[in-house]
Amino acid sequence: MASAEESLYRLDLLGKQHDRAEFTCGIESLDSYLKTQATQDMRRKANAVFVLVPKNAASEIAGYFTLCAYGLSPGAIPEAAQKYLPRYPVVSATLIGRLAVSKHLQGQRLGSMLLAQALRKAYENASVVGSSMVVVDAIDDRAVRFYQAHGFIKLPESMRLILPMRTIAELASASK
Repeated sequence: MASAEESLYRLDLLGKQHDRAEFTCGIESLDSYLKTQATQDMRRKANAVFVLVPKNAASEIAGYFTLCAYGLSPGAIPEAAQKYLPRYPVVSATLIGRLAVSKHLQGQRLGSMLLAQALRKAYENASVVGSSMVVVDAIDDRAVRFYQAHGFIKLPESMRLILPMRTIAELASASK
Protein backbone atom coordinates (compact mmCIF):
# COMPACT_ATOMS: atom_id res chain seq x y z
CA MET A 1 0.00 0.00 0.00
CA ALA A 2 1.36 3.43 -0.92
CA SER A 3 2.01 5.98 1.80
CA ALA A 4 0.33 9.39 1.68
CA GLU A 5 3.57 10.93 0.36
CA GLU A 6 3.90 8.30 -2.36
CA SER A 7 0.36 8.94 -3.57
CA LEU A 8 1.33 12.56 -4.33
CA TYR A 9 4.03 11.53 -6.82
CA ARG A 10 4.54 9.27 -9.78
CA LEU A 11 7.65 7.84 -11.39
CA ASP A 12 8.30 8.53 -15.08
CA LEU A 13 11.10 7.91 -17.51
CA LEU A 14 12.71 11.27 -18.21
CA GLY A 15 11.01 12.90 -21.18
CA LYS A 16 10.78 16.19 -23.04
CA GLN A 17 7.87 17.28 -20.87
CA HIS A 18 10.05 17.35 -17.73
CA ASP A 19 11.63 20.68 -16.76
CA ARG A 20 15.29 19.76 -16.29
CA ALA A 21 16.48 23.38 -16.29
CA GLU A 22 14.72 24.19 -13.01
CA PHE A 23 16.05 21.18 -11.08
CA THR A 24 18.68 21.71 -8.42
CA CYS A 25 19.67 19.41 -5.59
CA GLY A 26 22.65 21.42 -4.37
CA ILE A 27 25.33 19.10 -5.80
CA GLU A 28 26.64 20.54 -9.06
CA SER A 29 27.62 17.22 -10.65
CA LEU A 30 24.12 15.78 -10.11
CA ASP A 31 22.40 18.96 -11.31
CA SER A 32 24.64 19.22 -14.36
CA TYR A 33 24.12 15.58 -15.32
CA LEU A 34 20.35 15.94 -15.42
CA LYS A 35 20.50 19.20 -17.37
CA THR A 36 23.19 18.32 -19.93
CA GLN A 37 23.80 14.59 -20.26
CA ALA A 38 20.79 12.55 -19.11
CA THR A 39 18.83 12.63 -22.36
CA GLN A 40 21.95 11.70 -24.37
CA ASP A 41 22.58 8.75 -22.05
CA MET A 42 19.00 7.58 -22.50
CA ARG A 43 19.17 7.96 -26.27
CA ARG A 44 22.42 5.92 -26.30
CA LYS A 45 20.93 3.34 -23.89
CA ALA A 46 23.77 4.03 -21.43
CA ASN A 47 21.41 4.79 -18.53
CA ALA A 48 17.73 4.71 -17.77
CA VAL A 49 16.79 7.99 -16.07
CA PHE A 50 13.70 7.98 -13.89
CA VAL A 51 12.15 11.14 -12.49
CA LEU A 52 9.80 11.56 -9.56
CA VAL A 53 7.14 14.13 -10.42
CA PRO A 54 4.29 15.59 -8.39
CA LYS A 55 0.97 14.38 -9.77
CA ASN A 56 -0.31 17.97 -9.73
CA ALA A 57 2.76 19.42 -11.55
CA ALA A 58 3.79 16.84 -14.13
CA SER A 59 6.69 18.86 -15.57
CA GLU A 60 8.37 19.53 -12.20
CA ILE A 61 11.16 17.12 -11.22
CA ALA A 62 11.11 16.37 -7.49
CA GLY A 63 14.03 13.95 -7.80
CA TYR A 64 15.65 11.43 -10.08
CA PHE A 65 17.78 8.31 -10.26
CA THR A 66 19.65 6.43 -12.95
CA LEU A 67 20.00 2.70 -13.48
CA CYS A 68 22.35 0.75 -15.72
CA ALA A 69 23.93 -2.67 -16.04
CA TYR A 70 27.22 -3.09 -14.23
CA GLY A 71 29.92 -5.69 -13.62
CA LEU A 72 31.91 -6.11 -10.43
CA SER A 73 34.90 -8.27 -9.58
CA PRO A 74 34.01 -10.97 -7.04
CA GLY A 75 37.17 -10.11 -5.11
CA ALA A 76 35.75 -6.67 -4.33
CA ILE A 77 32.76 -8.17 -2.54
CA PRO A 78 32.92 -9.06 1.18
CA GLU A 79 32.84 -12.79 1.94
CA ALA A 80 29.53 -12.49 3.79
CA ALA A 81 27.85 -11.32 0.58
CA GLN A 82 29.73 -13.71 -1.74
CA LYS A 83 27.93 -16.86 -0.58
CA TYR A 84 24.87 -15.94 -2.66
CA LEU A 85 26.76 -15.01 -5.82
CA PRO A 86 27.53 -17.09 -8.89
CA ARG A 87 31.16 -18.08 -9.44
CA TYR A 88 31.94 -15.94 -12.48
CA PRO A 89 34.91 -13.68 -13.25
CA VAL A 90 32.53 -10.70 -13.25
CA VAL A 91 29.43 -10.45 -11.07
CA SER A 92 26.45 -8.93 -12.86
CA ALA A 93 24.85 -6.03 -11.02
CA THR A 94 22.61 -3.01 -11.43
CA LEU A 95 24.21 0.35 -10.75
CA ILE A 96 22.26 3.23 -9.25
CA GLY A 97 24.56 5.79 -10.82
CA ARG A 98 22.87 8.89 -9.47
CA LEU A 99 20.08 9.67 -7.02
CA ALA A 100 19.08 13.23 -6.17
CA VAL A 101 16.19 15.14 -4.59
CA SER A 102 15.27 18.72 -5.42
CA LYS A 103 16.74 21.08 -2.83
CA HIS A 104 13.38 22.58 -1.85
CA LEU A 105 11.94 19.10 -1.17
CA GLN A 106 14.82 17.62 0.82
CA GLY A 107 14.01 16.34 4.29
CA GLN A 108 10.65 14.88 3.22
CA ARG A 109 11.87 11.29 2.76
CA LEU A 110 11.77 11.55 -1.03
CA GLY A 111 15.31 10.11 -1.18
CA SER A 112 14.06 6.96 0.53
CA MET A 113 11.08 6.89 -1.83
CA LEU A 114 13.39 7.20 -4.85
CA LEU A 115 15.68 4.49 -3.51
CA ALA A 116 12.73 2.15 -2.94
CA GLN A 117 11.59 2.77 -6.53
CA ALA A 118 15.12 2.16 -7.86
CA LEU A 119 15.41 -1.10 -5.92
CA ARG A 120 11.97 -2.17 -7.15
CA LYS A 121 12.96 -1.48 -10.77
CA ALA A 122 16.30 -3.26 -10.34
CA TYR A 123 14.62 -6.29 -8.77
CA GLU A 124 11.87 -6.47 -11.40
CA ASN A 125 14.46 -6.47 -14.18
CA ALA A 126 17.07 -8.73 -12.55
CA SER A 127 15.63 -11.87 -14.10
CA VAL A 128 15.55 -10.24 -17.54
CA VAL A 129 19.09 -8.81 -17.68
CA GLY A 130 20.77 -10.89 -14.97
CA SER A 131 21.74 -8.97 -11.86
CA SER A 132 22.73 -10.40 -8.51
CA MET A 133 23.06 -7.11 -6.62
CA VAL A 134 22.60 -3.37 -6.66
CA VAL A 135 25.72 -1.20 -6.49
CA VAL A 136 26.03 2.47 -5.56
CA ASP A 137 29.05 4.75 -5.51
CA ALA A 138 28.23 7.22 -2.76
CA ILE A 139 29.14 10.82 -3.50
CA ASP A 140 30.07 11.65 0.11
CA ASP A 141 29.94 10.37 3.71
CA ARG A 142 26.36 11.57 4.14
CA ALA A 143 25.31 9.45 1.16
CA VAL A 144 27.22 6.46 2.60
CA ARG A 145 25.20 6.79 5.82
CA PHE A 146 21.95 7.08 3.82
CA TYR A 147 22.62 3.85 1.91
CA GLN A 148 23.84 2.01 5.01
CA ALA A 149 20.63 3.01 6.81
CA HIS A 150 18.79 1.24 3.99
CA GLY A 151 20.75 -2.01 4.37
CA PHE A 152 23.60 -1.51 1.91
CA ILE A 153 27.01 -3.02 2.77
CA LYS A 154 30.01 -0.72 2.38
CA LEU A 155 32.95 -2.24 0.57
CA PRO A 156 36.32 -1.86 2.30
CA GLU A 157 38.34 1.28 1.59
CA SER A 158 35.87 2.79 -0.87
CA MET A 159 32.66 4.77 -1.19
CA ARG A 160 31.04 1.82 -2.98
CA LEU A 161 28.15 -0.03 -1.36
CA ILE A 162 26.20 -3.13 -2.41
CA LEU A 163 22.85 -4.69 -1.67
CA PRO A 164 22.36 -8.31 -2.80
CA MET A 165 19.22 -9.08 -4.84
CA ARG A 166 18.47 -11.77 -2.29
CA THR A 167 18.09 -9.04 0.36
CA ILE A 168 15.93 -6.97 -1.98
CA ALA A 169 13.74 -10.04 -2.59
CA GLU A 170 13.32 -10.48 1.17
CA LEU A 171 12.38 -6.79 1.54
CA ALA A 172 9.90 -7.08 -1.33
CA SER A 173 8.19 -10.13 0.12
CA ALA A 174 8.06 -8.57 3.60
CA SER A 175 6.28 -5.47 2.25
CA LYS A 176 3.49 -7.49 0.63
